[in-house]
Amino acid sequence: EVQFVESGGGLVQPGESLRLSCVASDSTLATSTMSWVRQAPGKGPEWVAGIDIGGGTTHYNDRVEGRFTISRDNAKNTLYLQMSSLRPEDTALYWCSKGRYGSDVRGPGTRVTVTS
Repeated sequence: EVQFVESGGGLVQPGESLRLSCVASDSTLATSTMSWVRQAPGKGPEWVAGIDIGGGTTHYNDRVEGRFTISRDNAKNTLYLQMSSLRPEDTALYWCSKGRYGSDVRGPGTRVTVTS
């Protein structure tokens, strides 16, 4: 069973940037559509972005469109989420997931906190 491990979260101020990474334990990531999902404190999961296997097609939640960029390096079995112009409402636990819109096949997540 594949395992995903996310990293790159942290505490930042509004307007700053972070880059999240998700590494897979096997080639599952390289052969699957993938997504990032987040969950803010006290709220349900929210899909953030998805990417096709080749990386040529991406989709974004309207709330992050233009600020976040999803990408992948299949040779490294790694998924990325570049986050710019971060806002306090981006504070959440972020995880990568198999599937374009998320699924039960996911990592434990990395926490992002945006506060002044």
